Amino acid sequence: MPATPTTAPTAHPAPPTGAAASRQHTLRERNLSLVASAVYEATTPPSRADVAAATGLTRATVSTLVDRLVAGGLLAELPPVVAQRAGRPAVPLQPARRTLVGLGLEVNVDYLGVRALDLVGDVVAERVVTGSLHDSDPGEVLARLRDLAAGAIAELEGAGMRVAGARLAMPGLVDARGARLEVAPNLGWSSVEPVPALDLRAGDGSPLDVEVANEAKLAALAELAGDVPSSFLYVSGDVGVGAGIVVDRQLFLGQRGWNGEIGHVVVDPAGPRCSCGATGCLEQYAGKEVLLRGAGLPASAPVEAVVDLLRAGDDAALATVERAGRALGSALATFVNLVDVSTIVLGGTYAELFGWVGHVVAGVVEERALAAPFAPVDVRPAAAGPHAALTGGAREVLRSVVADPAVWV
Repeated sequence: MPATPTTAPTAHPAPPTGAAASRQHTLRERNLSLVASAVYEATTPPSRADVAAATGLTRATVSTLVDRLVAGGLLAELPPVVAQRAGRPAVPLQPARRTLVGLGLEVNVDYLGVRALDLVGDVVAERVVTGSLHDSDPGEVLARLRDLAAGAIAELEGAGMRVAGARLAMPGLVDARGARLEVAPNLGWSSVEPVPALDLRAGDGSPLDVEVANEAKLAALAELAGDVPSSFLYVSGDVGVGAGIVVDRQLFLGQRGWNGEIGHVVVDPAGPRCSCGATGCLEQYAGKEVLLRGAGLPASAPVEAVVDLLRAGDDAALATVERAGRALGSALATFVNLVDVSTIVLGGTYAELFGWVGHVVAGVVEERALAAPFAPVDVRPAAAGPHAALTGGAREVLRSVVADPAVWV
């Protein structure tokens, strides 16, 4: 028979230290992110039980984590829903309103912009100032943007909201990893590091996290809030023409993040000189200033002026838009043949002109894309609205919050 054990004093387990504590901390952070993501990605407000089922965590664990997220201002509880069976009413959860916000910033060829979104996607502050920035001084322009952003930050903090960070959209080749604008031909800028020049700070003086990205890529991400497939090509039409490639709801960046410069695809080698130095680029046939000029309007006119002429049946405007649509369709058909994408989203100027340019682009793509008879390409207008890069930038800030909510709770 085994020996009778001796009685020893009850020992209280020591708190975990070293690697064990680190693993527990990492697991808690991961679970917090799982719960936050489950609520943010739900199509209808889920209950704690729904979140537990979606994440595989126990109800007790989910309840504790939800309480932390509610206390931290990331989630909010809705009025209870009476259950059809016996038991406690379910309490639906949703992202919190007007607590934590993301800031989208943009320098474009003819405007500066600031837009703040809260966790439910509502615009809670916005400032857009128009004006030509061709061949402008980077330091002066970034100082103006800093002042716009500082005013928005003061307004937001005065209303009790916290700014989680900012994303700056710029046209041209952006090294997102190094937060550096390599070149923006339409601005006349090169080798610019905008983050130190902005020096954005919260009201308490602490620096705000700012990242830099290409304008078209952030605008593409703004579309993810709507009804789009998980993979698509977004084309941003402005003075320049850029593109963002989304694959499985993530940006495809290539080796350095410099892809998507579709405006500098050559349409006609013998064509007009482009701001990039080459000849016959797509921008010289389908850029906004070309459309305005072809319609007999000044470069400072809004795109709505072209729309008015098109509605009136103006021959010059109709011919210019037709020409632009055929050039754009030709470039996009080449892209489809190379990459095999089935959805093309036209944004910026092209969204406003879609009623006249959309069918032209779709027709050329159908003519030139080899696989079109077997897999038709869906050409549709963007849904994110004007200045979509501001929305995409703010959403990217908030997506980083959801991915790592422990920092904020």
